[in-house]
Amino acid sequence: MIVLSAGMPRAGSGWHYNLIHDLMETAGYVDARLIREKYRLQSILTEVNCNIGVLSVRRMGMAAIPALMGNNFVIKAHAGPSVSSRLLQRLGLLRITYIYRDPRDAMLSAYEFGQRALQKGRPNAFSHLTDFEKSLEFIMDYVHIWEAWTGEKDVLIARYEDLLTDYDVEISRLLGFLGLDGGKPEVQRVVEKYRPGATEGQQGLHFYKGKIGRFRESYTREQQEILKERMGGYLSKMGYEL
Repeated sequence: MIVLSAGMPRAGSGWHYNLIHDLMETAGYVDARLIREKYRLQSILTEVNCNIGVLSVRRMGMAAIPALMGNNFVIKAHAGPSVSSRLLQRLGLLRITYIYRDPRDAMLSAYEFGQRALQKGRPNAFSHLTDFEKSLEFIMDYVHIWEAWTGEKDVLIARYEDLLTDYDVEISRLLGFLGLDGGKPEVQRVVEKYRPGATEGQQGLHFYKGKIGRFRESYTREQQEILKERMGGYLSKMGYEL
């Protein structure tokens, strides 16, 4: 069995992945990094968080090999659903969660993260987002991916904001979906490890600021009107105020 932790970029997807990864280890799942090395999947799973990228036939087929050989593990993606993901899901080889965030905050976070990396001389996947328009086009692609995932069957959909503000409720939903016993001490240890603000400098959360609604302080009134125009219908469906 593969658990796919999919999510919108800069939406707590690293946090969600590491939480799920460690929870599933309590049930005997193998560390995905070991799977990556043992089955030589370096070409399809990234070094950080074993991100599979697009859910293509080739990539999903390669990832399915260790699963068919009896290995259970967790991988990550930012991509949308595909024929391959649906097939593996129907065959009982894939279980999927998806996390998203207010795209206006995710857009701002991606831009700032990319620019900080540029200033340090270490460009990253977001460093090409050099202005408002490029950032908007970038995040709209992921809004459409959100729409695609919410149309899929048997996918646990989570919101970053809910995980921050109603952690225990969201954890209960997650444990139920994953079939884990929340009463077990080892499960509780993982739950507490990833609780927001539990310790300083928590590893695996990938936060920089993570503040809800920060776009209102950073974007001009005109820019916020553009966001409302482009995202209005989607924002309402996502549960966010315009």
